[in-house]
Amino acid sequence: MSHCSGYSDPSSFAEDGPEVLDEEGTQEDLEYKLKGFIDLTLDKSAKTRQAALEGIKNALASKMLYEFILERRMTLTDSIERCLKKGKGDEQRAAAALASVLCIQLGPGIESEEVLKTLGPILKKIICDGTASIQARQTCATCFGVCCFIATDDITELYSTLQCLENIFTKSYLKEKDTNVICSTPNTALHISSLLAWTLLLTICPINEVKKKLEVHFHKLPSLLSSDDVNMRIAAGESLALLFELARGMESDFYYEDMESLTQMLRTLATDGNKHRAKVDKRKQRSVFRDILRAVEERDFPTETVKFGPERMYIDCWVKKHTYDTFKEILGSGMQYHLQSNEFLRNVFELGPPVMLDAAALKTMKISRFERHLYNSAAFKARTKARSKCRDKRADVGEFF
Repeated sequence: MSHCSGYSDPSSFAEDGPEVLDEEGTQEDLEYKLKGFIDLTLDKSAKTRQAALEGIKNALASKMLYEFILERRMTLTDSIERCLKKGKGDEQRAAAALASVLCIQLGPGIESEEVLKTLGPILKKIICDGTASIQARQTCATCFGVCCFIATDDITELYSTLQCLENIFTKSYLKEKDTNVICSTPNTALHISSLLAWTLLLTICPINEVKKKLEVHFHKLPSLLSSDDVNMRIAAGESLALLFELARGMESDFYYEDMESLTQMLRTLATDGNKHRAKVDKRKQRSVFRDILRAVEERDFPTETVKFGPERMYIDCWVKKHTYDTFKEILGSGMQYHLQSNEFLRNVFELGPPVMLDAAALKTMKISRFERHLYNSAAFKARTKARSKCRDKRADVGEFF
């Protein structure tokens, strides 16, 4: 093994990225490397196991390997289960992240149902374990929601998962004895992930269940807008926009009693000039809440276009946006590849069967790493020059002379 550097260093896959697979590696090389990673999930070293899990996850996020993992599904599931049970912190986080991508690769069906049946109780235990690391619990909450979204065909299991996530994020709700501001805690990141996973699952619930959840949360969720954590405010705002979209989809004349106070709160966040907040946070918040305010007040959504290969997808509602954002967070730069090739994601976004492209067409679409570097450098120089001119009017005088 000493002469097999790629085998002995699982993190090398993450550094190479998908480009190396496309340009330099073959399918056989990749599968050989992945077999090595799977073996290394049994290593005595926690760091080696973690790196192996991350290597497998990066491979599955950047390339469709359905046949390969179908043959090794039980082995992979066993490895993930072992690392979740016996591992700590980063290893549990890496195992949960791999479980999410594994289910995305498998898509809905008996295989992913078996994965969820095996891992679901363990994920739930970690999420509710106050002694486990926050990062691990956070990733497990996202994984539990995503795997349930993909795999569950049991309505009871869906409701049970919703309740588990609900029990977590509702701990951030403003209590009667509290002041008008919710102070963030070390658990806030976990509450955000639980809220976002819960919102995702709500999009596939039957209408009757959605109505029940709206009755419970519509008047409590706005309290999270007063959190001192910008990510919690944004997560709460986007979840509210999605809830309004679902409510109006069920009843076109849906009436919200506290609309005036809610819109006032949203308008304040959309124009926030609080000096105590970081400029980056304020800019990010104002941009998001302008869209949320338009959604709540005017039932409007600013359509976004996502391009991947020769195709494009229009994100024209909050449900679609939230679903896209969730899978983008998990797959990272591999999201575009999966939109082109993954039948499950193409069904979710109603893109139809994958578009078949020949090798010549694929080659013309590719930009080499060197060409992209040149393009980015030129763009950076242009932006820098434009900013300099805006900041210093004397630049124009200098050019004149």
